Amino acid sequence: MTLLQRREPARHMARFYRLWASADLWGRVVVMREWGRIGSPGRVRVDHYDNATDAAAWLARIEQVKRRKGYA
Repeated sequence: MTLLQRREPARHMARFYRLWASADLWGRVVVMREWGRIGSPGRVRVDHYDNATDAAAWLARIEQVKRRKGYA
């Protein structure tokens, strides 16, 4: 699981972005993303992939984009 946070007190910004993957009952890989303001329940998105390679590539891509936007 990867937890990224972005805090900018001057802009009253405190956000999180959580990424993780797991296998489902049918042998596919499920990539889950949760995001929102720190301290509140976030929104969740679930994507399904046929293999772990595709899921890992997508997780790496999402993390790269978020880090470029200032998440650490």
